[in-house]
This record gives sequence, structure tokens and C-alpha cells, in this order.
Amino acid sequence: MYRNAANHSISRRRISSLDIDAAWRVPSYTSIVIAILALVALTTWSYWPTLVSLFNAWQRNEDYSAGQLVPLVAVFFLWRNREGLKDCTLAACWWAGLPLLILSQVFRMHGFFTYRLSAERYSIVLTVGAWVLMVAGWQVLRRVVWILLFLFLMFPLPGRLHSGVSDPLQRLATTGSVFLLEAFGVPADQQGNIVMLNDNIPMAVAEACSGLRMLTAFVIVTAFIAYMVKRPRWQKAVLLAASIPVAVVANMIRIVATGVIMLHVSVEIGEKFFHDFAGLVMMPAAVSLLFGLLALMDVLVTVPQADGQAKTTVVRARRKPNRQNRAQHNGRKRREFSA
Repeated sequence: MYRNAANHSISRRRISSLDIDAAWRVPSYTSIVIAILALVALTTWSYWPTLVSLFNAWQRNEDYSAGQLVPLVAVFFLWRNREGLKDCTLAACWWAGLPLLILSQVFRMHGFFTYRLSAERYSIVLTVGAWVLMVAGWQVLRRVVWILLFLFLMFPLPGRLHSGVSDPLQRLATTGSVFLLEAFGVPADQQGNIVMLNDNIPMAVAEACSGLRMLTAFVIVTAFIAYMVKRPRWQKAVLLAASIPVAVVANMIRIVATGVIMLHVSVEIGEKFFHDFAGLVMMPAAVSLLFGLLALMDVLVTVPQADGQAKTTVVRARRKPNRQNRAQHNGRKRREFSA
């Protein structure tokens, strides 16, 4: 009797020790969340000067002020994808995460010693990707890779790239607005980045009017829409590619509307319209063009699944009368046999 009790207590101890070992071996989502929060705190502390300079850039430069919304939208994407993340198998991948972490820090040090702030900023996303690999593994990284790429939209363009994009946009906005004004019968002449209306009213298309602010904000909005809509990947890619010409055309329309108001109403009201009201109107108009593009793709592209469902429905609808006819036919035979 004492021997059985002792064996029972020993077996209970073994089972409890096995449960503890299994709990340590299999990471729970609570431990993963705690590890992620700790790594976020560590990354924030390490990159604090870079994050402060990034926040100041958002406040000073209106072209990139929409970038401060990107981290909040990324958190929303993670929350929306939470069920898919729960289905992933957690398997820490140190052999890939650690080299990526080292590479991100080398990239960061290169930016620090060469006074290239953009390199330091871009290394933040690489560091976050390395943490994801080291904590959760490849399956989770595949789930969040598009969110990590989306984070790059929060950074201002480097100086040379900014000039290489802003100057052509400024010239394109000037040339395109002159073309549209003349198409609508408004006399306009281009002199550099200045549009002469009716040969006596100058309208300067300054660097702030190049449309870069509209472009950066609209690309962020388009990326959000592309992530939310349930479409094939190629349609989402078309939507993202269309965001650039749509933003450029929307900026041209804003300049044309300003020129018409300056010519037929007053210069003061035209300038106020351009800076205050037109920007608020153009964004919803550009978003409407995107949804129009989605509707156009629905018309031009046929989805095979819908055809298959329709065929299945037709086949089932045809089979039901056949079964009813068989039942009626069998009933008639039974009645005739009984008679």
C-alpha cells in the first residue's frame, strides 16, 4: 500500500515536470507578446535620436507630414491580421535573424559616420524584420513583410532623390497645367515655372506646388486601400502603380482651377483656394478615381470562381427536377403494381 502511494506520487511529479518542460519548450503567444514589447522598447531606446529627428522632419516639411500616420496604420494592419498570425507556427530563426540584425546595424553605422540620416532611418525597418525572424520565424515574417515594406513610406526621401523627384514634378505640373488651360480655351503661356494667364497675370508654380506632398500622401492612402480590398495581387499592384499618375493629374487640375479663379475672380481668392480648399477637394477626387479603376477592372476582368459557382448552381438546379421526376415515376409504378 505504501509502495503504491509512493509510486503514485513519483508519477505525479514526473508528469508535472514534463508539463513544465513542455511549457518552456513550446513558446506561448503571451511570451511572444512580452518579448515583442521588450524588443520594441529596446529598439525605441536605441533609435531615440533618429526617431526624434524623424518626428521633427514630419513637422517641418509638409511634403512628408503624412508619414506620421504610417506607424498607426501599420499597427492597425497587424491587429486586422491577428487571426492569420495565430495560425503561424512559431519557430525562432536565429541563423537568418542574427545576420540581418548585424547587417542593419552596419547600415546604421554607415549612415551615422557618413552623415546620411536616411540610412539610419531605413535601418529601423531592417532591425524590426530581424527581431521578427529571431523571435517568431519565417512564417510570421511572410505574414508581415508587406507591413514592413509599408513602413518605408514614413521616411522622407534622401536629399538627392528629393530633388530628383521634386524638380521634374514641378516642370510636369507647369507644362500639364498650361496644356489643360489652353485646352479649355484659357490663354496661357509657360515661362519656366511661371504660367502667364492672359499675358498679364503671373501664376508661379513653386516647389511647394510641385505635387510632392499630394503624391506622398496619396501613395500612403492607396497602399491602405490596396491592403484592405480583397483583390488579386496583380490588381493591387496596378492600383499602387496608378497612384502616381492619378496624384500628378489631380495636382494639375488643382493648378488649372486656381488659374481660372485668378483670371475670372481675383488673384487673392485664387491663391486662397489653392492653399486652403483645393487640397481638401483633390484627395477625395483622387480616391474616387481609384475606386473607378477598381470598378473598371471588375468590368474588364472575369473571375473564374464566379463562373464555376454559376455553373455549379445551374447544375444543381437541373438535378433537382430530375430527382423529383424519379420519385414521381417510382410512385406511379408502385401504385400500378399495388393495383
